[in-house]
Amino acid sequence: MAKPLKVDEVWLDRIAGQLNDMEFGSLHIVVHEGQIVQMERTERKRFENTPSGTSKSGSTARSSSTRSLRGSNASAKG
Repeated sequence: MAKPLKVDEVWLDRIAGQLNDMEFGSLHIVVHEGQIVQMERTERKRFENTPSGTSKSGSTARSSSTRSLRGSNASAKG
C-alpha cells in the first residue's frame, strides 16, 4: 500500500518558487515512498515572428502561436 504523501510549508514554498514567473512550461514532481524527492522544471519561451522583434500582446496571438508550436513539436517527436 502506498504511503500518504506529506507536503509541508517548506515543500509548498519550493513548489511555488519553481512556478513563479513561469509563463509556459511544466513542473514534474517525483515522489518516492510518500515523500517528494525531486522536481524537474521545463520552461518554454514563445516569441511572435514580427519584423521589429517585439511580441504582440493579447490572447489571440498567443493562441495561434501555441497551436503552431504544438504542431511542430508533435511532428518532430513522431
